Order: sequence, then C-alpha cells, then structure tokens
Amino acid sequence: MNLKDFLFYSKEFILDILFPKFCLNCKKEGSYLCSDCFSLIDISDRIYCPFCKYPKIVLDKRTCKSCRKTKKLDGLYCATSYNNFIVKNLINKYKYEPFIKELKTPLSLLIIYHLLIVNNSISENINIKEIFKDFLIIPIPLSKKKIKRRGFNQSEEIAKELSNFLQTSLINNCLLKIKETFPQAQLKEKEREENIKNVFICNMPEKIKNRKILLIDDVFTTGSTMEECAKVLKKSGAKEVWGVVIARG
Repeated sequence: MNLKDFLFYSKEFILDILFPKFCLNCKKEGSYLCSDCFSLIDISDRIYCPFCKYPKIVLDKRTCKSCRKTKKLDGLYCATSYNNFIVKNLINKYKYEPFIKELKTPLSLLIIYHLLIVNNSISENINIKEIFKDFLIIPIPLSKKKIKRRGFNQSEEIAKELSNFLQTSLINNCLLKIKETFPQAQLKEKEREENIKNVFICNMPEKIKNRKILLIDDVFTTGSTMEECAKVLKKSGAKEVWGVVIARG
C-alpha cells in the first residue's frame, strides 16, 4: 500500500470511528444499507418497456415495437421499484436533506446487481464489462442552483460508481441544463413534458458521435426528462441512448 492509499484509508477509519454509519432501515451499525435489508429489496430480473402504461416485458431489452416509433430512448435498465419503502427512504435521504452523498454506493449496487442479472452475468459467467465496453456514461445534469444547494449531482455520483465498476468512460458536462425548471415531482405528465422541453444542450457533440450512451438518473417516472435528454443526444449524433436508473416511480 502506498502513502496515498494509506492516508485515504486512515481517514476513512477515523471518520467511521467518529461518525459511525447505521443502516437507514434497521439501524444496525456498519453501513447505510446492511446485507439483511439489501435482501429485502426486489431487484428486477426483467427489462420492461419504459413508456407502456402497463408493464410489458421486452426480450431484446429495447422499448416495445410500438413505442420505439415515437421515442428516442432505446431502452431502460431499472433496478427496482420506488414503491419499496427501503428504496424510497434511501433515495429521499440521498436527494433531499440530509443529502447523504455516501448513499451513492448502496444505490449503485442495486443497479449493478440488476445489470448482472438481466445480462445473465451471474449464472452464466458472462463478462459484464465486455457487454458495455463500447458505451459512454453520461449523467442527467442538474441546474447550478440545485448543485449549489445539494452540494453534488446525485446522478453524476451514481455514474462515477458505474463507470468504475464497468470500466467504461464517463463524460461529465456533455449534457448541460441551461434553464431552471419547476420540480418534476410536483407536476403531471403533460406538465412535465412542457417543463423540461428545450432545457438541455449537448456541449460535446464530437465526443458522442456514433457512440452508444448509458444515460444515468435516479428515478424514472414518466420518462420526460430522460426522453428529452435522449432527443438532444441523438440530434447531436449519438447512435443509441439507454437509460439506467435506480428505481421506477
């Protein structure tokens, strides 16, 4: 172990002593999500069309044939349901006060486990890194006002974790949010579409031309934000855009 690693782990050790972590569900000391509570979360082993009103399984992992005629998002990897009380609690404490940035790790693990399952990388020993080696990872951007208030972009932190695991390139600031918007959670579906329209731009079209993209966000509800970003990325030359989220609302 070199000096840099030693200092990092020494710092982490001291912080754990001074500020011990407790499972946000059962209060067991050690981590924000213990293994017992992790097992209470149902990780999806299927891919569903993100835009169908009623869940429709798609074997090719894309949007269904009817939706792909009108939608730019090619498909959605969604780890679990936002209706799970443990998942909802974790995401709320990550995105809203107390803004626990360290929750990026257990939340990312939910996505990683989902990716392993749906790509048969557990039972058939498939190399998950090979599957996504040609992809670029891009997080959904936040406005400067939100980043200043929260201190971090929750989607970007998840993207960093996934990039490290998949060994796939992460591009920050490729997508920019150029306008302030109302909180999507407070709006109905049509209002969400209007609220998010024309608020994103692609800052680096040369880096994404003819590339496949994993677009990272936390929660997928109506899909308005992710679809708008997919439109911008494809207009700027992206070949495919796949959504990746923790949960579906």
